Amino acid sequence: MNNPSTQVPHYPQSPSFQNDEIDLKELFIALWKGKITIVVCTLIFAIGAVLYALTAQEWWSSKAKVMIPQVHDFAEYQEQVKQYQPIFDIYQEDGTVLVSEELDSLVDNEILFHNFISAYNSSNNKKKFLDGSEEFQSFKAQLDTDTDTDKKEATRQLYSEWFQKISAVVIDQKSDVSPYSISLQATTKESSYTLLNEYITSVKAVVFNDALNNLQAIVNGKRNELRQQKTILETQAKNRLTVEIERSQYGLEIAKAAQVNKPIQNMGNNELFAIGLGSQALSAKIKALKSVTNLSVIEPRLQQIDAKLDMLKSMKIDRNIQFQTFRYLENVEQPFTRDKPKRALIAVLGTLLGGMLGVAIVLVRFAFRKEDELES
Repeated sequence: MNNPSTQVPHYPQSPSFQNDEIDLKELFIALWKGKITIVVCTLIFAIGAVLYALTAQEWWSSKAKVMIPQVHDFAEYQEQVKQYQPIFDIYQEDGTVLVSEELDSLVDNEILFHNFISAYNSSNNKKKFLDGSEEFQSFKAQLDTDTDTDKKEATRQLYSEWFQKISAVVIDQKSDVSPYSISLQATTKESSYTLLNEYITSVKAVVFNDALNNLQAIVNGKRNELRQQKTILETQAKNRLTVEIERSQYGLEIAKAAQVNKPIQNMGNNELFAIGLGSQALSAKIKALKSVTNLSVIEPRLQQIDAKLDMLKSMKIDRNIQFQTFRYLENVEQPFTRDKPKRALIAVLGTLLGGMLGVAIVLVRFAFRKEDELES
């Protein structure tokens, strides 16, 4: 008995798997055939990137680290300020002295340092400095615009870009007394080093003048205040003197009318016209009051004001002193590496971009050929 032959069922291979396998092969073949295109694109972009990296404008940043000054950094300025302290203090009749704190903010090291950082980041100070910089002026001269409006806009843009190249940035934002990193970017490492030192010197001069001008302004304000106080006290003293003379004259008339020539022992001292002194004493009192020329006799506080004004006349702010409102943690140094262009990075990115473009061109050609084959 013959057994029927066993037939193995045939499972057709998935068309999508076959197509994917064939397409992948064809894809690699197409890339291999287009290798010249890929290599040429890669070389062109690599050469272009290298040329750009070699010819692009270089930028270098010189930096320094600064922090809050110590007392000896501004000791001479502190001496100038503290010499005026007695003028601001209040001397009471019992001998105690109320020490004024009005001058303390002028010699606060945190405030002095903050003033330096503010002056360093000031756009006005940056603009004034750049206007005197030959390097910046050379960039400004290269502006090529057709109209005055365009030129003004281009100039504003140029200033804005250079303002960002001069910066003071806090190192630790969580700290109240954090050091700052100050920097200036220029076209060469030598010029960045020179310009940063020059700008620091410029800012120091601004802060120096501001500090002394602030002291002068406060002193002038105190002088005017003392003069006004003196005027008020003198007016009050003159009025008191006039009133006292009039009272004594009325008392003299009453004493003469009452024939009271000599002091009366049993009369109170609180009477309005003091007739108990007697006409002789009242006459002498009136004569003495009329001869008063020093109003401090009437108002003792005038003595203190006059003493302070005389002291102010003998004092002068010395603008030849030297002091600093910051301290270097790291001095200004020439940079070792440029900020830009990053030549190695540009060359690598250019090469990658060229290779990717070459592959894209080959794949596009392959896709068009495949479409033409299917249509035919």
